[in-house]
Amino acid sequence: MVSYKITVKTGDKKGAGTDANVYIILHGKGTQTNKYTLDTFFKNDFERGNIDNYSVDSEVNIPEVQRIELWRDAYGLFSNWYLDLIEVTNLATNITSIFPAMKWIKENQRYFFNHINTCLPQNDPFKEERMFELQSMQRDYQIQVKVPGLPAQVKELPDDERFSFDYQFNIGLKGKIYQVESQRLVLASGVEWKDVEDVKSVYTPVFGIPQGSKTFNDDAAFGRQRLNGLNPSILNLCTNIPESFGVTETMVKPFLEGKTMKQAMDAKRLFIIDLAILEGCPTTGDNIMTCPFALFYFNDAKCLMPIAIQLFQKKGPCNPVFLPSDPTYTWMLAKMWYSLADSTYHQSLTHLNFTHLMMEGISLASKRNLAPAHPIMKLLNAHFLYLMAINSLALGTLINPGGAIDKVSSAGINGHFHIMKKSMAFWRLDIHGSLPEDLKRRRVFDQSVLNGAYHMRDDALLLYDAIRTYVNKYVVHYYSAHNSLTTDYELQNWGAELVKSRDEGGIGILGVPNNGKFVATDQLVLALTAIIYTCSVGHAAANFQQFDEYGAPFHYPYFMAGSPPKDKNPVTIETVLGSIANRMKLLETMTINKVLSEKATQSLGDFEKQLIVDPPAMKIVEEFQQNLREIGKTIDERNKERKHPYDELLPSAIPNAISI
Repeated sequence: MVSYKITVKTGDKKGAGTDANVYIILHGKGTQTNKYTLDTFFKNDFERGNIDNYSVDSEVNIPEVQRIELWRDAYGLFSNWYLDLIEVTNLATNITSIFPAMKWIKENQRYFFNHINTCLPQNDPFKEERMFELQSMQRDYQIQVKVPGLPAQVKELPDDERFSFDYQFNIGLKGKIYQVESQRLVLASGVEWKDVEDVKSVYTPVFGIPQGSKTFNDDAAFGRQRLNGLNPSILNLCTNIPESFGVTETMVKPFLEGKTMKQAMDAKRLFIIDLAILEGCPTTGDNIMTCPFALFYFNDAKCLMPIAIQLFQKKGPCNPVFLPSDPTYTWMLAKMWYSLADSTYHQSLTHLNFTHLMMEGISLASKRNLAPAHPIMKLLNAHFLYLMAINSLALGTLINPGGAIDKVSSAGINGHFHIMKKSMAFWRLDIHGSLPEDLKRRRVFDQSVLNGAYHMRDDALLLYDAIRTYVNKYVVHYYSAHNSLTTDYELQNWGAELVKSRDEGGIGILGVPNNGKFVATDQLVLALTAIIYTCSVGHAAANFQQFDEYGAPFHYPYFMAGSPPKDKNPVTIETVLGSIANRMKLLETMTINKVLSEKATQSLGDFEKQLIVDPPAMKIVEEFQQNLREIGKTIDERNKERKHPYDELLPSAIPNAISI
């Protein structure tokens, strides 16, 4: 007679607990136990978030349990059950086997979970069961293009993708707190602003003070935004002035520290942003959207300074080039109308389309084609946590007609969709999703360029390299056998669905290495590194400063009233004040971005779903975690030397996934 300790962890999702009867059979090599009912007399087993322990005795001694067979009936009013994991310990040998589940257990359906069940499909001894599981996943995870011209998404949110109860409750609670405070402030002070100081009155202890509000009409701060703000991936080294940009040598000569424009270009100190993609962008009501050029000079003090802004693409007398030497508030207004375009680009593309929606399609293809036992699925799964759930929530409240974006932005939902559709023609996983390649495309990869100022680039490269090293070790571990990559039919199906056009029912991702036909490990490493980087570091850089930026309407407006300046005549501060969002609109913007800016899940490398249990792979994870700790120390040291520290990419500040 041998005793087994069975530990069962029920998940924390809403409705995860069950009143059903749960049965288990333990399997070893060529042997198995009888069926056991997991039940504790006079105890309500399997409650949400609980851990239950059971002891069973058997004549069958399995020194190390290799497999469990599990099922439940439909007994009770609440029979649904979300199982996190089961651990089985043979008390005679003291060997514990771990069986991660992370899924809803359906009634009267038999589930088999293997100890260290990581294997390629061609090596799986239970191929039929694996195929059946994938077919079930494909029924649950169906592809749909919900908005024509935009990325593919999951048709209906599967139960396994829903938020945990606590996570969803906390999001709702925080939003309610900020909404109540907003209502109080509007009732107390009205909708319209009295003066510039009145804007600061909304920064109560409930909301806090956004960092962007601590400067006012500051050119150096405007330059830092382009490097280390929410949208740091559109700045290009300037090698020529576009024909439609009316800036001249005479205009900018006072701002180049004695250099000509050519000398500044040759010294790699002139930079440009061209937001032509916003030309023709629809707006809400009578609002106007700019599509500007902005020219910057990196000066001897290592500050990136704006030196010329043209608000529309076609040069002409009604579309002047604004300069720092223009009247104070005229120049300020030009910067604000530039920032309106920048923030619209950020929200629609850098944040929403290039992280949330693109990665949902990739997550969807992964779950449809890679069985839970597949090593690549185990690698990626932690980086897809709550992604489909947060996108589903956003589609119902933020990015829908009449939703929050329609209410608080100049572009509205139609403008955002317009820009997003344009971007689908050029975004590539191997370029825009690969940090080094994106930096090289913009000619800012060399760290001698913008040296000492481009903190986002410098810190992000450390993290990208750490992820690439981690992924490379992991991939090489599982694909060391000859032809193991090309004969992995699940992986090849995944690649094929990623690149298959959305019109034909695929995901339609451009730039998947070798068009999704993986024949070399470096191709797979590039794709996986880009996915993990985008889901973690890329999203963090684009997301967690949102309250600090959008909460300051003079610093990063998402809405502008009236018309952009058409000449260089002086304007008053009252004109500037009248152009920003009113109190109600700003508070709604602050509420949304306060919730979006609060990290609520675990840090990069500290996985909520620890599905990697194969000892050699676990060692690779531990090495990754150690590397991240060292990077954290490096960034801390860098920040001691920086005049303006950049904390956004400390590994501890980066979640594993796009979960908010």
